[in-house]
Order: sequence, then structure tokens, then C-alpha cells
Amino acid sequence: MAAPGPRAATQALETVLRNDRGRLMAALISRVRDFQLAEDAVQEAAASALVHWGRSGVPDRPAAWLIRVAFRKAIDRLRRGARDDAWTAAMAVLARDEAEDEAEMIADERLRLIFTCCHPALEQKSSVALTLRVIGGLSTAQIARGFLDAEPTMGQRLSRAKAKIGAARIPFVVPGPEDWADRLNAVLAVIYLIFNAGYSTGPLDGRDLCDEAIFLARLLDQLRPGEAETEGALALLLITHARRAARVGPDGATVPPPEQDRALWDQPMLAEGLAVLDRAVARRAAGPYQIKAAIAALHGASGPTDWGQIALLYDRLAQMEPTPVVALNQAVARAEAGAPDAALQALDRLSDVLGTYQPYHAARAELLLRVGRSADSVAAYDRAIADAASAADASFLIKRRARAAF
Repeated sequence: MAAPGPRAATQALETVLRNDRGRLMAALISRVRDFQLAEDAVQEAAASALVHWGRSGVPDRPAAWLIRVAFRKAIDRLRRGARDDAWTAAMAVLARDEAEDEAEMIADERLRLIFTCCHPALEQKSSVALTLRVIGGLSTAQIARGFLDAEPTMGQRLSRAKAKIGAARIPFVVPGPEDWADRLNAVLAVIYLIFNAGYSTGPLDGRDLCDEAIFLARLLDQLRPGEAETEGALALLLITHARRAARVGPDGATVPPPEQDRALWDQPMLAEGLAVLDRAVARRAAGPYQIKAAIAALHGASGPTDWGQIALLYDRLAQMEPTPVVALNQAVARAEAGAPDAALQALDRLSDVLGTYQPYHAARAELLLRVGRSADSVAAYDRAIADAASAADASFLIKRRARAAF
């Protein structure tokens, strides 16, 4: 047992909640089938830990201590609550588990929890918020800032999601073989949305949503190894995040990958991402995330960017994900590969569905400039600059616009 003291207790609690909160929540939810009860019990146990660990020292197995106390807190709440059959049965399960071995008591249920949080019955944004809250341990305020929502609005979204899981009796299970592919794609989509939010917002009170997404992808890969698309998603996040330090130049403007200072790239993270991608591709079960990871890898390859190969990969991706955004990127790749006129025609066909999508106007502005339509390019750049997601993106586009206006 570690020496007592409030600082040691706080540090130990922060560590166990960061590393094991999802596991603790999963252990409780698997027994009580109630997200809010489990969360309240873990919070009460954490408050008790600060008192007891500060006075008596941090136990040798803090996670086991915390889950045992959380079980007791849940039992206390059940005893004070309604006495219907479901609650009585849940209390019986908790009481039984009190007598079980600690290792068995915290058996890893996180894979079930991930699929519950990302169930198709929930709105995708609700799945994102619930995953970050329950598994990642982010506060409601942090999640709200990450998705540019007011904290009360995000709190209501979380409450509704928890209530819907209970009311709809969403099962706490890993999907069967017949549903596995679709449900896995739903989970990966949530993780990718979390990463994209972090890419746009940056760190939130010391928590980076990009890091959270990578943590979740690693966790999924650990809990269900051998899935090519999970590996592809993890590779995509690692390869993309490895370039984070070079994304913005000294002048505050976004720097595209071909122009980035590669000395600033996180080489160990990049190497890991490429190794994970190789492992996924070797399984010969191609999927969208593997293709996106391969495109990201080509953007980071040494020498000139192989736009011809990137265009071919987008052609394959368009067969799997025939979405307007994929069609946009497909057109850009074709332009870079030497066909700007055909690419611009493809963009024109997307104007109705992507008219409010900022990257569409940025891409169209560049292609208009390349085919000699400078005045139209300036107008498109103005639209893209007005809707830019960040000051860095706006600065980049302003510099590009200057070429068209020259």
C-alpha cells in the first residue's frame, strides 16, 4: 500500500479512472443494466477513494478497491430505490458478486459496452457523446466543447441516450456473426467522428479527442483482435495524427501534407500506423478504413505524391462508400493526377448536394484557377474562406486566393 496523503490519492485515482473507468463501468452496467446507476456508483466510489486513500494510503490494487466499493454503492442505491422485480434481481446479482474473486468481479465487459453505446437505435451524435462519457471518462463540459454544444444541451443528450437504452431494452451484448459487419462499422464511424472533432478543436482541458479516438481504436483492436477494418481504422488515425505538429506553419496557416516539414512528424507513431496497415492488408479483407489509411500513407510517402495511385484508391473507395464527400475527394485526386477539366465537371455535378460543404468550395476554387477561370476562382475562394472551420484554414485559403486575384 502506498503512503497516505491527498496528493498521492488524487494522482492514483486519476490514473485508475483514466485507465480503467470504462472497465469499471462495463462491469457494473453488465450487472445492473442501468447506465446512470453505474455512473453514480462509480462517482461515489471515487469520492470515497479520495477520503480513504488520503487517510490510509493507496491500496495495492486500486482498481479492484474501486469496483468493490462501487458495487456496494450500487447495492445501497438499489436498497433505497424501487423494489420491482428487475431491481431486486439486479441487487441479487451485485450481492452475489460481492463474494466473488476480485479478478472475476472486474472481468472485461468493455466490448459489450462499446457496442451498446454505438447501437443503431441511438443517434450517432448521442453514441459519440455516450462513448466519450462512459468509456473515455470525459466530462459533459469537455464533450460539449468538443462538439460546439452548450453544456446543458449535451447533458440532456446524454440523459436521453441513457434513458433510451433502458426503455428500448437495448441488449448489452456483442453482436452475432450476422450483424457483426454492420455494427462494427457503426462503432468505427463513432470513433472516426471523435477523431475528426479533435482534429478540428484541438485539446480540451488537457484531453485531446484525437488521442481519445486512438485509445478507443486500440481498445477495440485489443478486445477483438484480427479484424482488418479495426486495424485499418487504427492505422488511419495513427498515420494522420503523426503529422499533427506540422499541420500549421509558423505564419498560422494550414500546411497541406506535401508541403509539411517532415522533421516535425511523429516518426514512431507513423511507423506504427504503417505496420498496422500492413497487418490489415495482409488479411485480404479490404474495407473503407483500410483504403483511407492507404491514401493517408501515400500522402506521407517519401518523394512526389503518387496521385495516380491515390485516384485508383478513391475509385475503389467510391464503390464501397458512394457518398458525395468521397466523390469530391475522388475528383480532386483525378485533378492532381492530370485531369482538372474532367474533375471540375465532376464537382459541378455535386453542387446541389455539397453546396453548403466548405471543402467543396475550396476544392472548386483551386480547380477553377487551374483551368484559367480566375474570377470564378476568387468567388469560390471567398465562399470557402467565409465558411472555414478554423483561422489556420482561413489563412491557408487567403494565400491561395491571392494567386487567383493576381
